[in-house]
Amino acid sequence: MNVNQSAPPVPPFGQPQPIYPGYHQSSYGGQLGSTAPPTPYGAYNGPLHGYQQTPPPGMSRAPPSSEAPPASTAQAPCGQAAYGQFGQGDVQNGPSSTVQMQRFHGSQPLGSAPLAPVVSQPAVLQPYGPPPTNAQVTAQLAAMQISGAVAPAPPASGLGYGPPTSLASASGSFPNSGLYGSYPQGQAPPLSQAQGHPGAQPPQRSAPPQTSNFTSPASGDPRMPSMTGPLLPGQGFGGVSQPNHVSSPPPQALPPGTHMTGPPGSLPPMHSSQQPGYQLQQNGSFGPARGPQPNYGGLYPGAPTFGSQPGPPQPLPPKRLDPDAIPSPQLNELPPQQKTRHRIDPDAIPSPIQVIEDDRNNRGSEPFVTGVRGQVPPLVTTNFLVKDQGNASPRYIRCTSYNIPCTSDMAKQAQVPLAAVIKPLARLPPEEASPYVVDHGESGPLRCNRCKAYMCPFMQFIEGGRRFQCCFCSCINDVPPQYFQHLDHTGKRVDAYDRPELSLGSYEFLATVDYCKNNKFPSPPAFIFMIDVSYNAVRSGLVRLLCEELKSLLDFLPREGRAEESAVRVGFVTYNKVLHFYNVRSSLAQPQMMVVSDVADMFVPLLDGFLVHVNESRTVITSLLDQIPEMFADTRETETVFAPVIQAGMEALKAAECAGKLFLFHTSLPIAEAPGKLKNRDDRKLINTDKEKTLFQPQTGAYQSLARDCVAQGCCVDLFLFPNQYVDVATLSVVPQLTGGSVYKYAGFQVENDQERFLSDLRWDVQKVVGFDAVMRVRTSTGQSWSEKSRLGAKSGWEANDACHTFSPDIVLVASGIRAVDFFGAFYMSNTTDVELAGLDGDKTVTVEFKHDDRLNEESGALLQCALLYTSCAGQRRLRIHNLALNCCTQLADLYRNCETDTLINYMAKFAYRGVLNSPVKTVRDTLITQCAQILACYRKNCASPSSAGQLILPECMKLLPVYLNCVLKSEVLQPGAEVTTDDRAYVRQLVTSMDVAETNVFFYPRLLPLTKSPIESTTEPPAVRASEERLGNGDMYLLENGLNLFLWVGASVQQGVVQSLFSVSSFSQITSGLSVLPVLDNPLSRKVRSLIDALRAQRSRYMKLIVVKQEDKLEMVFKHFLVEDKSLSGGASYVDFLCHMHKEIRQLLS
Repeated sequence: MNVNQSAPPVPPFGQPQPIYPGYHQSSYGGQLGSTAPPTPYGAYNGPLHGYQQTPPPGMSRAPPSSEAPPASTAQAPCGQAAYGQFGQGDVQNGPSSTVQMQRFHGSQPLGSAPLAPVVSQPAVLQPYGPPPTNAQVTAQLAAMQISGAVAPAPPASGLGYGPPTSLASASGSFPNSGLYGSYPQGQAPPLSQAQGHPGAQPPQRSAPPQTSNFTSPASGDPRMPSMTGPLLPGQGFGGVSQPNHVSSPPPQALPPGTHMTGPPGSLPPMHSSQQPGYQLQQNGSFGPARGPQPNYGGLYPGAPTFGSQPGPPQPLPPKRLDPDAIPSPQLNELPPQQKTRHRIDPDAIPSPIQVIEDDRNNRGSEPFVTGVRGQVPPLVTTNFLVKDQGNASPRYIRCTSYNIPCTSDMAKQAQVPLAAVIKPLARLPPEEASPYVVDHGESGPLRCNRCKAYMCPFMQFIEGGRRFQCCFCSCINDVPPQYFQHLDHTGKRVDAYDRPELSLGSYEFLATVDYCKNNKFPSPPAFIFMIDVSYNAVRSGLVRLLCEELKSLLDFLPREGRAEESAVRVGFVTYNKVLHFYNVRSSLAQPQMMVVSDVADMFVPLLDGFLVHVNESRTVITSLLDQIPEMFADTRETETVFAPVIQAGMEALKAAECAGKLFLFHTSLPIAEAPGKLKNRDDRKLINTDKEKTLFQPQTGAYQSLARDCVAQGCCVDLFLFPNQYVDVATLSVVPQLTGGSVYKYAGFQVENDQERFLSDLRWDVQKVVGFDAVMRVRTSTGQSWSEKSRLGAKSGWEANDACHTFSPDIVLVASGIRAVDFFGAFYMSNTTDVELAGLDGDKTVTVEFKHDDRLNEESGALLQCALLYTSCAGQRRLRIHNLALNCCTQLADLYRNCETDTLINYMAKFAYRGVLNSPVKTVRDTLITQCAQILACYRKNCASPSSAGQLILPECMKLLPVYLNCVLKSEVLQPGAEVTTDDRAYVRQLVTSMDVAETNVFFYPRLLPLTKSPIESTTEPPAVRASEERLGNGDMYLLENGLNLFLWVGASVQQGVVQSLFSVSSFSQITSGLSVLPVLDNPLSRKVRSLIDALRAQRSRYMKLIVVKQEDKLEMVFKHFLVEDKSLSGGASYVDFLCHMHKEIRQLLS
């Protein structure tokens, strides 16, 4: 069927509609009557005013700054850039098979990069060695030229062109840990920019993906300045000393025999013996000239300025040397001024900041309309609105690629993981409507008889509307009489735009009793607060703080829609070595405490009065919260239990016949004699050994069994940890992880320093909307066949409803095409298809990987349907459905053009973080590097124009893959520093497992925001700069955030007035290092910085505690760990070094 067919002339969705039989509009979207809530975009599915929804087929919308495209749109011959289809500067990224859609990435400013050397023979691969001296660098320069030069053409008027330019360049050396193997001595890979791929292109196919190829430095002396970071185990703080602010080097004279050159101004679409290309502008981008990168200064001193007049010719050097044959001194042997004199211009390699800025500028102003199949959405860092027209919003589902290979062989060749990051209950901005709720009455939602897929916009109605063909398995199904409706002249039902399930990508069905456990509608869920009252918890002030907060927080329990009060009931337990249950029934004058000391055989000593409604028992609850801190004020009990506490909460929910959530507040390793007792097994000697994986594994299997029981009951566990020493997070987090819960960790908790962070997290955790007792299944469309397989066994309950339709006692039909084969996240799976979650909130994601079973059809594409069955906070059983249509391709170029790097990194990080449970960390790291190299090598071999092996050519959509992957490799889990504890690593590992794409993006590549470079009166967020120490200025201040941490870095030369305005002290030396709260001052700067901090915190699901870091203070070591483009002391490579290593890996694969 054609999912892009035009809308029939029916009333728009946003206007009053007639009520059709079998469709109860009174419950539609929570609105009464037949009207739908107004939308900010006018009539639903009508035309969007003010902009063109989609360009005509075969055309791509160019960015506002692009020049007019050439008249010719003919497809380029194989191996040649498709010049005629795009204007200069266009980036083709995300076309569908029907309509050309495009993500505009700005080309990187490359012209200021040092250029690659040309040697008459292939470079010999050698290990990194010390860089050459300054004098030796000068002798190397004669061997340098531009790689990938375009064909000769008459120069533009006023421009001087001549022989290629030679410039000194720089590359960092790799750490001596041997993690990355060898590379030609001191040589960074040349990078180039080209288009075109071999192979005949079918008619009307979009142009080959735009590539980012650069020419990067190849001489050995210059390198990135050495950066500080976490220390290696056992390493002291000595070593190379670097100033925190590295100033730009002085302008350098051009080497003898060189002068400024550039490629021709504008090339016609023609055959050339050389690599075709567009006009090379001043900054090295192809297309219209543009200014320097945002927030950066002008060109790097000494860099070439293409388009300017050439300088006078210089005499040739007396001797030519092979750069790889020059012995080089170590970095610390060079004089200080020479260490930083020659460097790569950082703007010569792909910049995450530039890509983010370009996407915001090009795609942030218009709504993202989901009506076209296979569109690549804007980046997660772009603020945009979504208009649902049949495909799920990218807030719910993001894919690694929106164009799936048709065959498994093609997918294996590319090595691009096919995965989707699904966030079923994602929160939406206020401007977007929540999914509409559809009630089909006792008959329930309409489904396919064979594959059990739910009705969606891609189902094809036939025979006048009396039957429909399933878009997932092609089965023909009868339409029930109460659901029948006539078809219009296009074959669509005339009520298609009155029914969310026929016109929207996301919607909800009210479930019938058939979808409930034991064929009985569920009760509203309950919250149980379980408070550690051991000596550590009481002494730290945690117990008193928590009890005070709960008095007011209980008024903000989650509620359904516009309900006046929450249906959630609450209960209270305190514990140390024994458990204390409290009866808070409304008829009591004072709460009653019951003690259970037999923790080996846990039971709930009371039923009536344990779980109560807050409004009914408010007086008794308040009295209890006042008494708890006093009752345990003099306790000396230091031992605690843990597993029996969870067991007690689960038994209480089971007795009440409801699902719910346990809020556990725990402080120490559970060493008391009880089930689940743990011992201290913290051993840093295991790091970098084959036994390191045991640090991430639970000590005992008891917690997995307990988690399985919790999931069966719908008991979700949220754990708040307050450790002063090792508590074995890897084991304690098992139950929260498998039940869909969350873990919060506050090491060394102190009320005065950590109160705000803890209370903010607690408030959010209690108030957020949660779905309980949930089951999720992802269905995919079939390929070209169905196969018969023996039935493995019948399922019961909802699983039987969703299982493959049984046609005989022993045979079931199983779809072929793509199928979900692997899942990542916080959940439990008892079989291979159903994701079971005791609780699921709007912050959690489930990542699903797909593999081919059979060939896919390029015309029909591929479909995904995510169905989530859950119990709402009001006790209502619901089905939330998300649908997404993807394109299928037979050309690798189409795959690479439609990838999304942020989602790819999300998947790869989760894959690696799960891998450390069973494999040595080094093996996991090598696997990531190899896969990345295979992805880029396949592109270079099959999609890029022929060019020198010395060039590093990256797909436009994946040009940030190396820098982001390097950030993953340098994370605490895969490469810990000396100060990172075992608990920290386990905590981060489980945290990342459930992160969405936006969270992993900022977690692995933190945002660095300059505070003093934008006008004080500006209310907008300052543009970010790259996460490198080179971007820090002595006289500036910067905010750095990664979703969990928030640093305010203050340079030593900040103006006295700025210090006074922000910190209320007279000088830099008086600023308190480690300060976590800024003083509230009545001046523009103070208001601006505090409001910016509040805005950053509002964007994240967890409260980020502020830490003020002074330049050259001891805390700066922690801060520099987050400057991820720099080399770290834990052995992590700098961005430039990793790019070198990745190029070496690619060249080895290609050879």
